[in-house]
Amino acid sequence: MRALNYRQLKRFYQLDPRRTCEDLLEGVQQGHLHAEEFSLRGLFEALVEEGSELVRLLDPRQSGGTSLVEAAGAVDTAAFSNITGQIVYSHALAAFRDPAFLWPHLVETIPTQFSGEKIPGIGRLGDQAETVAEGQPYPLAGLSEEYIQTPETAKRGFIVPVTKEAIFFDRTGLVLRRAAEVARWLGVNKEKRVLDVVLGLENPYQRNGVASSTYLNSGDWVNVKSSNELVDWTNIEAAELLFDAMTDPNTGEPVAILPNTIIVPSALKHTARRIVRATSVAHVDNSATADTVRTMSASPLDDYRILTSPYVKQATNSDSTWFLGEPQRAFAYMENWPLTVMHAPDNSEADFTRDIVARFKVSERGAAAVLEPRRMVKCTE
Repeated sequence: MRALNYRQLKRFYQLDPRRTCEDLLEGVQQGHLHAEEFSLRGLFEALVEEGSELVRLLDPRQSGGTSLVEAAGAVDTAAFSNITGQIVYSHALAAFRDPAFLWPHLVETIPTQFSGEKIPGIGRLGDQAETVAEGQPYPLAGLSEEYIQTPETAKRGFIVPVTKEAIFFDRTGLVLRRAAEVARWLGVNKEKRVLDVVLGLENPYQRNGVASSTYLNSGDWVNVKSSNELVDWTNIEAAELLFDAMTDPNTGEPVAILPNTIIVPSALKHTARRIVRATSVAHVDNSATADTVRTMSASPLDDYRILTSPYVKQATNSDSTWFLGEPQRAFAYMENWPLTVMHAPDNSEADFTRDIVARFKVSERGAAAVLEPRRMVKCTE
């Protein structure tokens, strides 16, 4: 890990403050500079006028009671706050997008300016093609209007403070750990909220003003397969066959589904992998009227991805319930704004009352929604 030359950084900043800050921000945003490479004390000394002297004054024994800010706006820490905020955001974002989380693979993120909205759609025509006699007018094909109502969104976030002590003792790692820890729990919260919708614990699906559960044993569609424990490829085939019986609510035609994902609790992780990744599958015919015949073939399931997490078991309270389908076409995350960082104004009251030199507010707002439950199947033991 390379260390930045803060003396050189200070010279660059004095010559061209704007360009220096832009280069630093771009380096952090594009991953050329990593959070661990920075020093809070070094940045403060380089980006704040007379920063070295001010750091010395952060020590009450040296300052003789002199405040860091003697008058409103006396110390311009904007550049320091901007760069530090981007560092905090980048570190928080990495924790928020922990590779262990399933939500990025389960939902399509749809930006929206509304807290709950109607997503309009046009019902499919269906097979209305007719033979047109010579010289006769073409028939008109009607369209049926439909819409999906999404749930109201909610805002979640936290504040990361940078204290005088963090700068004076250069506790960069402590600030980053705080940001990463809280951001990861923000990611855990999103993971659980998304899984609750995907696994049917929460049922926000509304079509044309009519609410319905995501998974049904009977009714407009059936996408629950009971007594279908995951043992071998035939159980996956049984789940797939449920899609054949699901029809478009407007046309009555079969819904074209290309399932690509299997969601399992940890207890079925290796079973699912063994089934999907098998290099060959044996079919044995032991009928009484013929000699035993063993047929070998390649696995028919190599195009499936397997998603698993301890939160799957926690949500369903089952070691044997599993799901199959196209989750990113069945579910969406209605996002007002992604993980975003803002920093408090310089020289705020918190500086005087709590020795907080900078504060960064990290937040996100959104909600998981069901777009088309017919693209998923739930299987139970």
